Amino acid sequence: MMIGEGVKSMLAKPIQLADQVAKLAEDVESFRAECAELKVKAEKLAGLLRQAARADLYERPAVRILGDTAQVLTKVLSLVDKCRNHGLVHRLFTIIPAASFPRMSTNLDNSMANVSWLLRISSIESNDGDLHGLPNIAQGEPILFLIWEHIARLQAGSPDAREESAFYLASLARDNDHFANRIIEEDGVGPLLRLLKEGRDEGQESAAGAIRYLGRHAESVDKLVRAGMCSVFAKVLKDGSMRVQALVAQAVAELVDRHPNCQELFEQSNVARLLVGHLAFETVQEHIKYAVGQSKGMSLHSAVLAHTKSMRAANNTATAEKPNKNRNPNDMLSVVQSATRQHHAPSSKGRELESEETKAELKAMAAYALWKLAKGSISICKSMTESRALLCFAVLLEKGVGDVRYYSAMALMEIARVAEHNIALRQSAFKPSSPTAKAVVDQLLYIVRNGAYDNLLLPCITALGSLSRTFQASETRIIRPLVLLLEATETEMEMEVTKEAVVALTKFVYTENHLHLNHSKAIIEAGGATPLVQLVYLHGQVQMEALVLLCYIALHVPDSEELQQAGVLGVLLWASKQEQLGQDPRLEALLSEARARIELFQSIASR
Repeated sequence: MMIGEGVKSMLAKPIQLADQVAKLAEDVESFRAECAELKVKAEKLAGLLRQAARADLYERPAVRILGDTAQVLTKVLSLVDKCRNHGLVHRLFTIIPAASFPRMSTNLDNSMANVSWLLRISSIESNDGDLHGLPNIAQGEPILFLIWEHIARLQAGSPDAREESAFYLASLARDNDHFANRIIEEDGVGPLLRLLKEGRDEGQESAAGAIRYLGRHAESVDKLVRAGMCSVFAKVLKDGSMRVQALVAQAVAELVDRHPNCQELFEQSNVARLLVGHLAFETVQEHIKYAVGQSKGMSLHSAVLAHTKSMRAANNTATAEKPNKNRNPNDMLSVVQSATRQHHAPSSKGRELESEETKAELKAMAAYALWKLAKGSISICKSMTESRALLCFAVLLEKGVGDVRYYSAMALMEIARVAEHNIALRQSAFKPSSPTAKAVVDQLLYIVRNGAYDNLLLPCITALGSLSRTFQASETRIIRPLVLLLEATETEMEMEVTKEAVVALTKFVYTENHLHLNHSKAIIEAGGATPLVQLVYLHGQVQMEALVLLCYIALHVPDSEELQQAGVLGVLLWASKQEQLGQDPRLEALLSEARARIELFQSIASR
């Protein structure tokens, strides 16, 4: 930060010392020529220091340079004082090495060079051109002084100089954690944020990159937040170019990932709302602005619902009122387009002229940021589900290309995880009658049914499991695709998918799930008993998860013939004797209770 008052008090001492050197040098008895030279240099240094007192100095290097200058002048004053007439005894016991004068002369030269450098980097005119080189004091730590010079150019340089220095600082922060911390410590955040807020596109891009690299740790992100980062990001997401907005969205994602405590601060700055707007651009055309807690006119959800009802009325068929178990996910987008055709959004100035690559990058980074913002945050998930976000994620999961599909799947997964433990969010965002919720489930289910072992499969499985308590008894299409994933365990990826499918199915049969009996029967009917028994005999985490699921099913449907044929009682008896399986607190009572229940019904059946 460029300030004057913070360091002007420090200037008094070196100015006073320089004046004393000049005055005492006029009254010396020995080494008169040498002292005269020191006097001339002290007077020049005093002039520079007085010039500095009238300038708006950059505090961080000023403190270092003025402190060093004061030390040099103290030593020079002591040397000159020894050359004065203090009497015979003083002369007899005072030894003045001749080499002291060249050394002190050089030190004064260095001090003048240091103060001159400080004046140059603190000057607006000087910072319009090239770098000024390193002062002599920088020999022990040259990078620090380069950081100071670039921060000074950011503060007081021309637009070109600011852009160049922002790029340099971004490179330093990217390549070295220590340099990133030094940029923060040396007050570089404020000038970078100002450039991001007010600069030209190239400067904004470099500043956004620098801010992103600076926030490598929670402590660093906290300092960025205190410097006003959230409000600056919001302004750029509202008014900036799409390239810069994409970089800011990426920075939001990475900074939230490193320091989740800033989620709510971004939300307070309307960052999530703005990101949803970018996600919806050319994804879901809808003219109503995103608003949390209040809306004007018909919401997107209402538009889709109204359209769905009108279609049902027009068709006038009984089957239209029932869930479509065989729905083609490609139908979803046509429903959205039909529902929103009546709402033509006004074009955002200049955005249609951007390249498709830039548009796709912004959309992907917006989804990336919303994924990270949603993680574990009830308020942000509520805000997002009250907006167009859910429908956007569903459309992008179906029609998106590349990273945006993965980020959309991860965002839906995080929203579903929050809804799993928040009944209000489940009831508002994922109620069975909601066309948007149906569109989301359709896309999740389509990917799980497809069963391709890519990066989309795991988050979609997790999301379906988290939404288990939102499905009605008539919704029977979810279980079978998950059961089919229990049989592939040859590769590490397949094992991970199998484990996630087991965990998801367990959420359907938890006792807390009011449809646990229906879901338990559905798993058995889908052929889940035999693969679960096989999984229990495996090692590792999937073994434990499979045993928990099998216990719940046995507890709820102990009289199942399929369980008897699959040898469930035998595997439960075997598991009871395995010490490592008894260490899971979930199984402490569950295993013995399930075994007792199935033993009772099998003994009755054998009579």
